[in-house]
Amino acid sequence: MLDTLDTMTSHQTTQTMKPATAAKKLGVYLEATPAEFQEGVVSRAELNALQSDPPQWLQELRRDGPHPRPVVASKLGVSIAGLARGGVTEPLTTEQIDALKQDSPEWLEKERATQAEVRKEAARIKERDAARAAEQADRD
Repeated sequence: MLDTLDTMTSHQTTQTMKPATAAKKLGVYLEATPAEFQEGVVSRAELNALQSDPPQWLQELRRDGPHPRPVVASKLGVSIAGLARGGVTEPLTTEQIDALKQDSPEWLEKERATQAEVRKEAARIKERDAARAAEQADRD
């Protein structure tokens, strides 16, 4: 039986992903990546290599953008929905993000405050649940 297991595991196919999935995992905007990246498939090993030793194009994209919405939201300290409410629907460059931070429009201040409240509430719930779990453990 062990012989059968050995032959089964040695014939595994390489796990691949679509470029959109790889771009998401790398935190970059797919349309800004090189054509060969967009048109191919990315193996798990290739993704790991890109993450551990990013090529020049990936370093530049991460530094200068354009950045996808989750990255823009994170850099601005707001949610993706908050970006949409603020009218930001397109990818932004680092320069554009910095300009927004500098200008600090009213919608950005409001969304940052909302996000801070959401984080505070999440922390409160986590503490409450931990206290309940500790009480339950004491009872058991």
